[in-house]
Amino acid sequence: MLLYLHKYYIFLHMRPGFFLILLLPLIGQTYVTWHIYQILPCPTWVKVVAAVLSVAAFLSFFVLFAMGTDRLSITATQYIYEIGTTWLIALLYLVMIFLVLDFGRLVHLVPRHFLFNSVSGSITIFVAITALLTYGNIHYRNKVRQPLTIKTEKQLNHPIKAVMLSDLHLGFHNRRPEFARWVDIINAENPDIVLIAGDIIDISVRPLLEENVAQEFRRINAPIYACLGNHEYYASEPLAQQFYHDAGIHLLRDTAAVVGDLCIIGRDDRTNTMRKPLLDVMQDADSTKFSILLDHQPHHLELAEQCGIDFQFSGHTHHGQVWPGNLITEAMYECAFGSHRRGDTQYYVSSGIGIWGGKYRIGTRSEYIVATISN
Repeated sequence: MLLYLHKYYIFLHMRPGFFLILLLPLIGQTYVTWHIYQILPCPTWVKVVAAVLSVAAFLSFFVLFAMGTDRLSITATQYIYEIGTTWLIALLYLVMIFLVLDFGRLVHLVPRHFLFNSVSGSITIFVAITALLTYGNIHYRNKVRQPLTIKTEKQLNHPIKAVMLSDLHLGFHNRRPEFARWVDIINAENPDIVLIAGDIIDISVRPLLEENVAQEFRRINAPIYACLGNHEYYASEPLAQQFYHDAGIHLLRDTAAVVGDLCIIGRDDRTNTMRKPLLDVMQDADSTKFSILLDHQPHHLELAEQCGIDFQFSGHTHHGQVWPGNLITEAMYECAFGSHRRGDTQYYVSSGIGIWGGKYRIGTRSEYIVATISN
């Protein structure tokens, strides 16, 4: 739910109707604020301060984007960004906890005193949320290596090792030192090629330029091919394209490139409503090579099958990022995460190595794929 809320913030100032998207979290914030005020066993002024701080954390994220992310220092923006998005995740779980407790009180399973001026209730909920976020942060930082074996009848001179990534979301929260660690992970695999399925940039190119993140990409000991994601458009597509160039990334926008025994096809993101039909893009592809399609958003998977593509790699979904978001993405997409197959076409939809917003993975994972393509 949180994953799909953020995708519309860029349109809020242009389309008044999008303010309706804020209604659900606003209701949730009101509900949680009332419960915080009621449950704390403190003087009234402490209750008020706690309630005000929760509202301030809720509003900080939206105020940041309303005023623009380029007005403050990178460090200040990072703190506001992470506080706001962390609170949104905490808010999600606080709403669920209080709903369960309220229902328990209605059916006389939870005593009333547990929710009003309660030391035990306050400590229990605080410990539960702290433990959940701590686990989520540790789980996010543990990058999962996903091996993938891909067989083909097309001629290969030798097995090909490809590291595949999506959704790096480099920017104010995933800074250069963090990305440097990912580069070390990639280089340790000694890949023949690196493929990135979009959303390299989070919401602004500015932190990547100021920290010279392009230099880290040039440390990767393999050619890099990538397509655009929706966040490259949010961050300014022309600036994103220039960054790709500076980073030594081969950007494929509705084009194909032959790389040894592979034909890599990159689609422009569907954010661009004028992108070419996949059938037109395939006219420039070498059908004798093993074909890999990079398409950020895994919509209409049947198109790759119809075009005879051997393998499609996508991202975008984050697999919902935190539970129960994965249930939503699984309902939205034919394949929201993992391996999939349609006829002779194989697919992999990655949950991403990076993250949007707060650095938490609950019920999902951050991953990179190490694929071996062989006969």
